Amino acid sequence: MSDDGADRGALDRLPWAGRSGLWHQYRALRVRGYSVTWVPPLVLLITIVLVDYWTGTEFRIIAWVVLVPGIAAALCQVWTTAAFTGLVLATYLFVEAVWPQRFTPRLSDFTLIAIGGVLATLACAVRVRGEQHALRMRDIQETVRRTVLREMPPGWGGLEHAEVYLPADTEARVGGDFYDIQPGLSGTRVLLGDVQGKGLGAVEAAAALLGTFREAGYHERDLTVVGERLGIRMMRHRGRVQELGREDDDRFATAVLLAFPDDDPGAVHVINFGHEPPLLVGPGGVRTLCPGGALPLGLAELEPRSTARPLTAHRVPLSPGETILLTTDGVTEARDTEGEFFPLETAVTQAITKDARCVEPARLVAVVREGVLRHCGGRLADDTTIFAVRRV
Repeated sequence: MSDDGADRGALDRLPWAGRSGLWHQYRALRVRGYSVTWVPPLVLLITIVLVDYWTGTEFRIIAWVVLVPGIAAALCQVWTTAAFTGLVLATYLFVEAVWPQRFTPRLSDFTLIAIGGVLATLACAVRVRGEQHALRMRDIQETVRRTVLREMPPGWGGLEHAEVYLPADTEARVGGDFYDIQPGLSGTRVLLGDVQGKGLGAVEAAAALLGTFREAGYHERDLTVVGERLGIRMMRHRGRVQELGREDDDRFATAVLLAFPDDDPGAVHVINFGHEPPLLVGPGGVRTLCPGGALPLGLAELEPRSTARPLTAHRVPLSPGETILLTTDGVTEARDTEGEFFPLETAVTQAITKDARCVEPARLVAVVREGVLRHCGGRLADDTTIFAVRRV
């Protein structure tokens, strides 16, 4: 997620669906950078000893120290858990030596504590190994995410931009939604799209399309040529998948391709491949860009050659300060408890009526994000991308 204004911090503070709970757990157990995971089991051990002393001979709970290694196993590292196992055994023997007239040691209790400590240490080793594996997988997912949805610097390509990607699967970091900005020889191109379906196959198709866009968007001066190359790339990808015998050989992608030409600063050129029409959001209100006039990427082969129309880019004039809002169907198809779809255009209109600064990309993305999550109660049925862009 990146933006180009003072609202970057506000966006970063918003809850991020899919963020690792493991990271927050460790942050909560650190003070000034130092781990304090050993504190809860130590406090429990001291509490048990003191309660055992105060209750006298009528109520003996010293054997409860067997709980201490178990607590350590859930929070601490392996060596710390092993150290607590030794500490509780030493504590048991210490109580026997200090209060012999009040305490009758039992071999069964000592054996129970020893066995419990060993089992807790083994359980801790299993937990730590599982967490390390989960963190490695998280690193791999993050690498894939940065490869597909690469980070863009502020003002990239002369555009002020802000974007949020919310995966429907909270454990995933990337899905079939894709977007990018590519400065080129004749201006800056923007692409946002959604691959049909989910899973690794959708991610693979999105990566293929983005790779083609980044090359064609830079070199080709004609936007329709960029669009044609995207369609060809999708069909080539489907052909390769089909040859591999995979079941996802019927994928296609809807997309919106924008161009901000250097020689036409007062307009944007648009090709819509069956995607949700973008919204133009400005101080004067909200208007819809041209609907999709082209078939989704990968479906052009279904159109008869006799009726096939050449790909054309629509020129749309831009008013000063207008922001283009692009979303995937995770926004427009978000439902509330009564099954009603999220009213995107109405929500944006109300937002800019209350606060004219909501036309800024960062604020606009934050408003739509909050509205979608509030509308669906945080239960996203599909991957959701919100992308806002305007000329600097």
